[in-house]
Amino acid sequence: MWSLFALLLGLVVGSFLNVVIHRIPRKESIAFPPSRCPHCGHPLGPLDLVPILSYLLLKGRCRYCRSPISPRYPLVEALTGGLFLLASRFYPPGVEALLVFAFLAFLVALSFLDLDTFELPDSLTYGLLFLGLLSAYLLSFPRPFAEALDGALIAAGVLGLVAGYGGLFLRRFREARAEVPVGPHQVHMAALFGALLGPGVGMALAFLTWALSARTGRPVVLPDRITLPLLPLAWLLAPYLGADLLSTLKGSFLAAGGLALAGGLYWAFKPQGETEEEPIAMGYGDVKLLGALGAWLGLYSLLALFLGVLFGALVGLAFRQRKIPFGPYLALGGIVAFFYGEALWRAYLAWLGL
Repeated sequence: MWSLFALLLGLVVGSFLNVVIHRIPRKESIAFPPSRCPHCGHPLGPLDLVPILSYLLLKGRCRYCRSPISPRYPLVEALTGGLFLLASRFYPPGVEALLVFAFLAFLVALSFLDLDTFELPDSLTYGLLFLGLLSAYLLSFPRPFAEALDGALIAAGVLGLVAGYGGLFLRRFREARAEVPVGPHQVHMAALFGALLGPGVGMALAFLTWALSARTGRPVVLPDRITLPLLPLAWLLAPYLGADLLSTLKGSFLAAGGLALAGGLYWAFKPQGETEEEPIAMGYGDVKLLGALGAWLGLYSLLALFLGVLFGALVGLAFRQRKIPFGPYLALGGIVAFFYGEALWRAYLAWLGL
């Protein structure tokens, strides 16, 4: 009965997620007005909203104007139902199961929004992040709070630096325009200072440059052409300077992740105007999403990143696409790591003979 309930609940939630996916890019309320046909605007009745079944009975067309209904609607419903059914196999009825359902629903919505718009809305990425941290703080689920916080910061820091190095290579080592008051430059500075002085000092110094930039209206930053080449050098020299390499790496990623997530939250409440586009390897929406996954997965978020890169590369090669939305593959990697991460890690260690 529990599995059947989870499946039916997933179908209903999937129907709601279709509304979220359709309306958020259009900046419409997800609550009002009630569901309506996107073509003719006619309100939909209860018989039009039965998950999957309505689509089949209506033969994929609107009852009122006979316009075609996108097959994405039953796909989202079926996918959400299947994921809730999977979760019911791991978690019995209770608060933990409901939290996992919410985790999966966020990832489904984010995936399809990224497929449609190449954007990951801050309301959903930060919603997923804060829900994971709140759950960890109140219930120590799915992991203790300290582990969830470290996981979020380290994951965001790792991908923020990947984006930084990728952008530097795409620009052929030309300096990027520094954002005021905060942007990727502060993230890269925080990583360098965190490696040399520890994550707390690294974040504090980067936040200081943020404050000075806001005060002066001009970027107070070190050039990427200095910070990004010096960072791996600091990692390599750490053992020779009496520091532990893992601690040095952790200091870099924690500091970078703190600045990436804090800076992203700042711009979420104070959107940027039109700016000149520069070559980028990865959007910061992906950084925020991986940070949110870190709050749920801890360091298994790095496994999610590896799987996301693998899945994305396979799809890109199969369809010969040079530009693909990374969010769906990160989400898929996150789901696999959430349910099977420990088993995959044990299998990998066994394969190594450890």
